Amino acid sequence: MHPVTRSSERLGLRELAAADVDAVFAIYGSSAATEHLSFEPRDREQVQQIVARSIAAATATPRTEYALAVIEQTTAKLIGFGRLALDPHQQRGATIGFALHPQSWGRGYGVETVRLLLAVGFHDLGLHRIWGARSPFNEASAHTMSAVGMVEEGTIREHVLKAGKWRDSVVHAILEREFQVGP
Repeated sequence: MHPVTRSSERLGLRELAAADVDAVFAIYGSSAATEHLSFEPRDREQVQQIVARSIAAATATPRTEYALAVIEQTTAKLIGFGRLALDPHQQRGATIGFALHPQSWGRGYGVETVRLLLAVGFHDLGLHRIWGARSPFNEASAHTMSAVGMVEEGTIREHVLKAGKWRDSVVHAILEREFQVGP
């Protein structure tokens, strides 16, 4: 499926473009935005490579990765990055990930972003199960996933090596029949 576009009242998802490198770098280069992610802040060249790979992956056949720009509707500004990756280890399953620019935190955009990504997965791609992992210390992400109906399933112990230390990941998942589009 290409191109992906999906929107809500305040946000939209769209395919990444080469012109998005600086906006994605403002997120992936930020120590605040990446504090709870599985990687250290990226430099601009790394972000440029990520965007280029995401653009190439968008037209792959079969498409297995959906790396999308999160756009604020009123300003058309890229405020986040969302990703669905089909999981080769489960039928009709995918993993989800998202990151928002710190200036957009505290407005409910995380919940809206995840709902849009889940709608792509369940409604557009016909998936059965979508799961994501978060840092045990990321309470905002825990709240976001719970608010959209994702269920905490357990902990993957010492799953991520970050800053030279192993960190657990907490898994949340949702099934197609559990997904509700509305608030």
